[in-house]
Amino acid sequence: MDANATGPTAVELFWTVPQPDDAGAQTADLFDWQAAMATADSLSLYETALDSEGRLAADNACRIVCERHEDWAVVVDDDVELVSAKHRDAPYGAYTTINQLADDGGIAHLFNRWHTLGERPTCRLVTTPGLAGAAQELAATIQSLRTLRMSGLALAVAAEHQKPVKDLCRCIRQHTKPERLPALWSENSNPKEATEEEQAQVARFLSMLVIDHTRLPRGFVAYAAANMYAKSVLERVRVDVAPDPVWQAVHDLMRVRMRAAGPMPRGKLPAVLAYKPGTPLPSTADLERADVSRIVSMTDIDIAIRTAIANPRGFQPLVAQPRLSRLAVKMAAGHCGDNSIERAEELQREYRDYWRHRLDGDPAARAEQAKLRRRLHRVSDEATVATSNATVQGQALWQEVQRRVDALPEETLPVGMDGDLALGGICDLTSQCKVWFSERFDVDAEITRLRAQREEAS
Repeated sequence: MDANATGPTAVELFWTVPQPDDAGAQTADLFDWQAAMATADSLSLYETALDSEGRLAADNACRIVCERHEDWAVVVDDDVELVSAKHRDAPYGAYTTINQLADDGGIAHLFNRWHTLGERPTCRLVTTPGLAGAAQELAATIQSLRTLRMSGLALAVAAEHQKPVKDLCRCIRQHTKPERLPALWSENSNPKEATEEEQAQVARFLSMLVIDHTRLPRGFVAYAAANMYAKSVLERVRVDVAPDPVWQAVHDLMRVRMRAAGPMPRGKLPAVLAYKPGTPLPSTADLERADVSRIVSMTDIDIAIRTAIANPRGFQPLVAQPRLSRLAVKMAAGHCGDNSIERAEELQREYRDYWRHRLDGDPAARAEQAKLRRRLHRVSDEATVATSNATVQGQALWQEVQRRVDALPEETLPVGMDGDLALGGICDLTSQCKVWFSERFDVDAEITRLRAQREEAS
């Protein structure tokens, strides 16, 4: 479809065409990184909406719509940009094939939603890996086709770009359910070879696509996002304050809306006489109003930013009191969570209590304790090797150790000991600096530093 053809606008199709599923709103709280990237988009949209005095026009209608058709959509007047956000950890490396982009990068799903919405929206993939090999060739094809579209020229695919287009056709077919493919695709008698019509449609799609790669990975968001994304906005509004509270305020807002937990004007009031005779079909405005709980307007952003500027302490993260046991300090260095550390300290206490009672009057207990210690050493050694390539090794090691300890046959454990209690033995070895959840470091010096830090804060 010609993007300039008459008919429904992108925004009308965006609200009137049902989406095939709504899983995103239920699972978005698991993807804090997605909320951070949507926050970056919202701040960018807000910054461009400000006038020369750093003020937002009262009638500004730009907004971010979360978890509808894709992870979020940028809506400005009648234009819509669908955004798919895909995080990949460092071991994944770069996207090197078009198949990776279609599957892991979600481009096949983006194509499906773009087609369903009448080829009207533009599309963007936001992702952490870079591009190499065939994936980089597809990016060059996108750039070429986009230039043609924006110049008003026919989308003629150059010879050097024909292979990436054909390969993407094949990958879209591979990663899309047959019933969701465009009708013209089902008429292809040889699915292994893309028809001219299929290639032309994919070329139109690529001309509307942006691959926004090498975005900030999740491990760096907490440290870098405020300076990267909020600082320039504060410069536009001409306020000299730290960007962290502003970032936190907008990020909190976005997290709520990505769970469809925003305001509901009628609450849970039932629909009464909603479909009486003569009732017209709902308009685009009606449909948008019904989905207001997942919409972030520029006015919402403006209020959040102004509130954070006026009350920065209200958006500062809570300062946790550091635990000072050897076990806690070592697990924290491996980025283990607070709940894991709490459990580990409790299991260590129970493990020590067990052996204190066993060693009191049982001459065979000491040999049994030494045998178990050797077995647990081996478990921790094997678990360390198994998780050596993990992005956050401490967390991965804690989970792997639990799995391996649970798998120990009950008859090999001392009488009265279960897997949880044996895990306490791993924790005890950690406290003795015989098991590490991070690279080796001076534990005593770190405890001294944390103690001084706590005393200074109090």
